[in-house]
Amino acid sequence: MAYKEKDTKKWTAQWFETNAKGEKKKRRKRGFSTKKEALEYERQKKLNSSRSMDMKLSEFMEVYFEDKQNELKERTMKNKRYMMEQHIIPYFGNQMMSEISASQIIQWQNEMQTKGFSESYLRMIQNQLTSLFTHASRIYDLHTNPCKKVKRMGNSDSRSLDFWTTEEYQQFIQTIEPGTRYYLIFEILFWTGCRIGELLALTPADINFERNQISITKTYYRTERKDVITEPKTKQSVRTIEIPEFLKQEIKQFIEGHYGMPENERLFPIVQEAVQHKMKQNMVKAGVKKIRVHDLRHSHVAYLINKGIEPILIKERLGHKDIRITLNTYGHLYPNQQRRIADLLDNEQEKSPNSGQLSGLKITG
Repeated sequence: MAYKEKDTKKWTAQWFETNAKGEKKKRRKRGFSTKKEALEYERQKKLNSSRSMDMKLSEFMEVYFEDKQNELKERTMKNKRYMMEQHIIPYFGNQMMSEISASQIIQWQNEMQTKGFSESYLRMIQNQLTSLFTHASRIYDLHTNPCKKVKRMGNSDSRSLDFWTTEEYQQFIQTIEPGTRYYLIFEILFWTGCRIGELLALTPADINFERNQISITKTYYRTERKDVITEPKTKQSVRTIEIPEFLKQEIKQFIEGHYGMPENERLFPIVQEAVQHKMKQNMVKAGVKKIRVHDLRHSHVAYLINKGIEPILIKERLGHKDIRITLNTYGHLYPNQQRRIADLLDNEQEKSPNSGQLSGLKITG
């Protein structure tokens, strides 16, 4: 129960928490100006301790991130929190988790769909709300999950991927001086399909010149003015990419041109925004359609598909977690596969010694 400190005249909140051993421990927080503030803080702490679903969604969001702190990467947590605070908290933040209904979620979806967001971004927003209720249902026994009752908005299957053909890429890369930092950056991105964060984390030690291979074991990003090197997006993202001879030679000449570069120093000590800025400048010079840096990854896949490479090999090269991700993302770039199957069956039928007898068969049943 909250009480007032005699010396400071401030209010102190106190409550009990049960630790992992089942022991009850008294907790306090001092410095509240009013009794009301202290009591409200006590209420939140008690709810967090019991994980009662008679808790505001905004309060449960903090429980969710506390539970996920060792599971999600820092950047993922930051992105998820941003989307929740921007698109979910303003609508459901003050409502109790146990009281949010499916009909309210439909109304929320309808409003979200008027804001001009892309289908893929709408799906990402939906996924954040779904993740909260899924966690509440699985871990804290929320009686009813309203997200299960409604159709998810948006579509994660992006049918309008932007990418360059090899001709467009060659037109672009000719505007950059061979052997320079940015020339090599775009060469690696286009001919390997690696992610920009994976590329910016590369060091000379990651290049095997004898086997023509690049090892992807980490990723780079910058947050709050700090450079961060961490594990890749998923376990499957840790992979070895086979590279062509010409790309190996370009990498080798670049490293040799930076005499004495330490084995564990980043090949490209710049940030993603710098790469995007350079790309924008030279797209204008080249007169090619505008795409993002990440679309060079799509361009690599489109090139491989055009050359007849099977989806399972593309999955391994890109480091996708599941073949379904590859197919959902790029499956529509295989427009002639059904026709190929039909043609294959026609060819097999023509080879059959009984092919001419089919028309004379009488089918009974």
